Amino acid sequence: MHPVLISISLLVCSNIFMTFAWYAHLKELNNKPWIIAALISWGIALFEYLLQVPANRIGFSVLSVGQLKIIQEVITLSVFVPFSVMYLKEPLKLDYLWAGLCLLAAVYFMFRDKLA
Repeated sequence: MHPVLISISLLVCSNIFMTFAWYAHLKELNNKPWIIAALISWGIALFEYLLQVPANRIGFSVLSVGQLKIIQEVITLSVFVPFSVMYLKEPLKLDYLWAGLCLLAAVYFMFRDKLA
């Protein structure tokens, strides 16, 4: 499998863990002390790092750091929006669309040398 596809796959998985680590406690642990939520979140985040570090190392063999970062941001929004709407029951807003379009512009600028 191509390093970019491996990197993206690992980043998607790591981002799922990251999103749960950062935001699931708002729903599941909102009645617990913040330190409990932080410790549980750190435990979840460990799995995120076990996927994110190899993803970036593999991706860096063929992509720049800036390109990796933009890919990560696109994945973050792609994972966060469904999580926010389905898990946290937040309303779906057009702001997510506008943010996504801004990210697409960022993707273009980070990858334009590969497109030409």
